Amino acid sequence: MSLHLQALSVAFADGRPLIGPISLEVGAGEVATLTGPSGVGKSTLLDAVGGHLGPAFRRGGRVILDGRDVTDLPPEARRIGLIFQEAVLFPHLSVADNLAFGLDPAVRGRAARRAAIEAALARAGLRGMGGRDPATLSGGQRARAALMRALLARPRAILLDEPFASLDAALRAEIRAFTLAHLRAEGIPALLVTHDTEDAAAAGGPVLTLAQAGG
Repeated sequence: MSLHLQALSVAFADGRPLIGPISLEVGAGEVATLTGPSGVGKSTLLDAVGGHLGPAFRRGGRVILDGRDVTDLPPEARRIGLIFQEAVLFPHLSVADNLAFGLDPAVRGRAARRAAIEAALARAGLRGMGGRDPATLSGGQRARAALMRALLARPRAILLDEPFASLDAALRAEIRAFTLAHLRAEGIPALLVTHDTEDAAAAGGPVLTLAQAGG
């Protein structure tokens, strides 16, 4: 798996440049880090990669995933996962049902789906917690559950938008190691937005410091 940004840029709808153009190739299991000052457009760049760019912006360049041009595809057709700063789980669903929501439709049959969810719970250290309300989980447990839900969709790439920023230092290191280990094991290329130098060092991939276009 690989993710290739080819001269990717974002401008405001009126033509004023925001960021880019950026060219970057991220290989299987590699995590590239995007840094830069607040307001430079890091999260907006992730929106452009994932297909979530709003009408206030215009995109230039191409997004190539596994050799396939996905630039003009809707988000649901790109198979690019997204993990935010807050581990968002649906409050009206159990932990297991949250994971089931992300399950790849190719996994068919009740038994196969149940087995996939139980395996994901075990990998996340949540064995036996499938029936629990997400509100009863700790911050670390919610973060692990959110990552497992993203992986169950079998994404071809993952975008990480400051996913560890809300965690305290000890938990941050634990969840960061857990996340990076799973991305490497699955061979999933990832883009990580962070302000933390320890995140970038742990990621180990290329580090791109973004600056406003024309700045």
